[in-house]
Amino acid sequence: MTTKIKICGLTTPDTLDAALDAGADFVGFVMVKASPRYAGPALAKRLVDRARGRAKTVLLFADMVGPEMDDLVHDLRPDMIQLHGRETPLQVRNARADWEIPVIKAVGVAGAEDLVGLEAMEASADHLLLDAKAPKGAFYSGGHGLAFDWTLLADRAFRHPWFLAGGLNPDNVAEALRITGAPMVDVSSGVESAPGVKDADRIATFIQNARRS
Repeated sequence: MTTKIKICGLTTPDTLDAALDAGADFVGFVMVKASPRYAGPALAKRLVDRARGRAKTVLLFADMVGPEMDDLVHDLRPDMIQLHGRETPLQVRNARADWEIPVIKAVGVAGAEDLVGLEAMEASADHLLLDAKAPKGAFYSGGHGLAFDWTLLADRAFRHPWFLAGGLNPDNVAEALRITGAPMVDVSSGVESAPGVKDADRIATFIQNARRS
């Protein structure tokens, strides 16, 4: 089965086009103000509209469930939303019901204990995204370029297709896929030349190497 690829944290038309031209299946836009990849409503709308019909568009939120998120989803009309904070299974279910679009729920992983008791979240979300847990004191929950022990996921079955994230880059994505068997991967900082600055060549190489695995 062909690996599905998500390029997240895009902030310019040029790098969005690079991801689309290279064959990204999903493109993500960050709505978390503390992140160096924050797009903001006006820019995110332009990018979502530019990508529409070429890849699934994803708006990423963290701990913003409520009217502010509702307004953004209504105005930007993404194909999917990603919840990357401390949202509960109930909040995930409510987001799915309110917007009737798929929801990706990120789960931070540092050790085997973080994979225990995921049943309620799996039942609530359309897809889990397993990411390295953010460092203590971090101002935002993802995009830190950290990896976790991929062998924790070897031979593990999930009820829905899921994303592997955290510390992936063009050089290690094939190995990560070999170990985990992940059906989908998500990358942000691993295809950047500096925090928040996407690199078109790294995007293309990442997608090429993931497809070959």
